[in-house]
Amino acid sequence: MAIIGLLTGYIIPFIIVLSVLVFVHEMGHYLIGRWCGVRVTAFSVGFGPELVGFTDGHGTRWKLSAIPLGGYVKFFGDDDVASTPDSASLAGLSEAERSQTLAGAKLWKRAATVAAGPIANFLLAIAIFAVLFSTYGKMISDPVVAEVRAESAAAAAGVEPGDLLVALDGQEIVTFDDVRRYVAVRPETQIIVTVERNGRQIDLPMTPMRTEITDQFGNKIELGQIGIVTNAERGNFRQQTFSPLAAVGEGVRETGHIITGTFNYLGNIFTGRMSADQIGGPIRIAETTGQMASLGFAAVLNFAAVISVSLGLMNLFPIPVLDGGHLLMYALEAVRGRPLSPRVQEVVFRFGLAMILTLMVFATWNDTFGRWMG
Repeated sequence: MAIIGLLTGYIIPFIIVLSVLVFVHEMGHYLIGRWCGVRVTAFSVGFGPELVGFTDGHGTRWKLSAIPLGGYVKFFGDDDVASTPDSASLAGLSEAERSQTLAGAKLWKRAATVAAGPIANFLLAIAIFAVLFSTYGKMISDPVVAEVRAESAAAAAGVEPGDLLVALDGQEIVTFDDVRRYVAVRPETQIIVTVERNGRQIDLPMTPMRTEITDQFGNKIELGQIGIVTNAERGNFRQQTFSPLAAVGEGVRETGHIITGTFNYLGNIFTGRMSADQIGGPIRIAETTGQMASLGFAAVLNFAAVISVSLGLMNLFPIPVLDGGHLLMYALEAVRGRPLSPRVQEVVFRFGLAMILTLMVFATWNDTFGRWMG
């Protein structure tokens, strides 16, 4: 029974969510690649041995593979699934055949094909958020201070119950979510909180404290807090509804919040304001997917949108082997007027692969021993 519960509660939801996100990502590469005249030899969801598949009229092998932790589109003339050019094979192709390879396409076509995968993930996230907002609306709370916790940053700065938070570092805020997002990624960093009190605005400098909290599933999360209790924490919300068009705009904003939050978190790691133990891999994603599944379909959709943004963003990092690494080399090619030599590309891709493997080991450590030891 425990195994069945593990399968239905965690593994199967994880595989479904990840497979959909990977399919959308790779479909972005496929569609733009085909539009640019590049031949596709394989489209796989998953790695390793093929479980089931078929070959279409264009010669593309569509397949579902055994290891459901990613996927790939392999273009004609590539040496591997990371789109490393096969120099020996390319040299033996005719001019017409070479024009059907990714390496033989014009620079802008290669860049568009590579960028299309992450962009597809961002568009999927926007679409999911738009559906959720137009269907369920959004529960929001005004940023009115109900209580100030003793010995907190807000108490030291002079925040009082009844204050309305109107801006953070000069940026207008509308809801308590705006406050939470901004403060959470700025632990131990001074911010200026503008409050409205008795009809006038007051600027109060304060430094959010780095705090570890535990969510409803027992997960420990590190973030910045200023120590205010709002109506939101007392269960006082109001529902905001959105038209389909407005929901799309809100989906774009939500996607932007995730992107900026990710960059802020990474910046905090490098400056030492936050630890890197919140970086997780497949195990943590599977665990969180199961936790979201216990809350209902809408929660799973919301989590899928967040992971879709993360997947697109991660692939844009300028690491060789990833899409961002390819784009970086294309940028160098545009500046130099010629591509890097095959030997240099081989060394760069090997270095990128080593970085990815190191990151995977680190994330897996965090997912298992890192959390237990913490």
